[in-house]
Amino acid sequence: MSTHVLKRWEPENTEFWQSYGEWVAYRNLWISIPALMLAFGLWMLWSVVVVNLDKAGFQFSKDQLFWLTALPALSGATLRIFYSFLVPIFGGRKWTVISTASLLIPTLGMAFALRDPSTSYPTLLVLALLCGLGGGNFSSSMANISFFFPKAKKGLATGLNAGIGNLGVSAVQFIIPLVISAGLFGALAGDGHVYVKEGVQKTVWLQNAGWFGVPLVLVATLAAWFGMNDIAGAKSSFIEQAVIFRRRHNWLMCWLYLGTFGSFIGFSAGLALLTKSQFPGVNPTAYAFLGPLVGALTRPVGGWISDKLGGARVTLLTFAAMIGAVFGVMHYLPGNGNPGSFQGFLAMFIMLFALTGIGNGSTFRMIPVIFMTERQRAAGSSETAQKQALVDGNREAAAVLGFAGAMGAYGGFFIPKSFGTSLAYTGSLNAALYCFIVFYLSCLAVTWWFYARKGADMPC
Repeated sequence: MSTHVLKRWEPENTEFWQSYGEWVAYRNLWISIPALMLAFGLWMLWSVVVVNLDKAGFQFSKDQLFWLTALPALSGATLRIFYSFLVPIFGGRKWTVISTASLLIPTLGMAFALRDPSTSYPTLLVLALLCGLGGGNFSSSMANISFFFPKAKKGLATGLNAGIGNLGVSAVQFIIPLVISAGLFGALAGDGHVYVKEGVQKTVWLQNAGWFGVPLVLVATLAAWFGMNDIAGAKSSFIEQAVIFRRRHNWLMCWLYLGTFGSFIGFSAGLALLTKSQFPGVNPTAYAFLGPLVGALTRPVGGWISDKLGGARVTLLTFAAMIGAVFGVMHYLPGNGNPGSFQGFLAMFIMLFALTGIGNGSTFRMIPVIFMTERQRAAGSSETAQKQALVDGNREAAAVLGFAGAMGAYGGFFIPKSFGTSLAYTGSLNAALYCFIVFYLSCLAVTWWFYARKGADMPC
């Protein structure tokens, strides 16, 4: 058996954890985080590229541009469904290597396609779909890390993995505008595209958005190959994991995570283009990274607070505050002769991002507690039965973490498309924003009834 395979893994055993398990778990976590951060960045690459396509000579309609921002989320969410179950089949180390290396496909594809403004729109749509490979990585990464940590530390560990990983969205929205403004890769990348802005001639190397990711993907792949581990005891088939589809709490948590993470990734994908449409005088790339940055930073905080106060209580308060923040966005939008306020608009969106980050951390803290508690309740009182309940609960929780991540990621498709559809049919964003409010109210009700109220079936 490979030296990278851990034959014994008992994180709930205090002596094992303190003497050996903790440093191995954190080593895997510190390698997983940058790999996931890179995957998130590549997943959201089109949110930056679309607002610069016209500078490189590409001419598309507003609706076509919203499709390019929405499709990576659609494919990433769909891939997450499959990725959710692959870690126990392949092993965490092996699958991290495979899934990270696969990111070379969209990065190299964009590196060549964006050099030529005659590249067809269908080709760009395919490349946008392929960027979903980065989105798929989240489910497998979260499932993998959840196996390494004891119940008491899962909230913080998954919060760090996802929260710092989420920083990839903000990083790409901050770095790529700088990268495409200089000929960093010389003849390898090809010539830049000349455009005129306010009477001044400038050059953009849009293809650098793809080239920039290539060396980073290679480094992350090698780090996972040499530094991570597979857990022998975490092996299980798809059939064994598929039991989660019969668990009511799986579907309830998918709904809640769609409200938190779906909002985070949807707003991340659509905010730059939304800003450009509502406030044409504002450079969207100068501000778009701020929201995802705040959302990523607050995710570990949400996990940490939930470890102390309980995930359900934190989630309930988060959805209530998100409803208020959406009303705030509506207040500052232009319309009916009112020019609106970009400062107020941005402040409300930053508040929304902060809340989604907290909610992401709190919901992912709820999942392991729910499924371990459910299996322990169903098991007998013997020590053997309780040990098996921990194994089964861990396996189910890992699968649900991944599957909920898949369902949540569909928000990255629906939110940008909701913005585009609302603008196309009503000329305003209000229709989309009212739909979000109704949905958040449903999440508030689910959280209160099943998890937060006195006498709830599964207080957590």
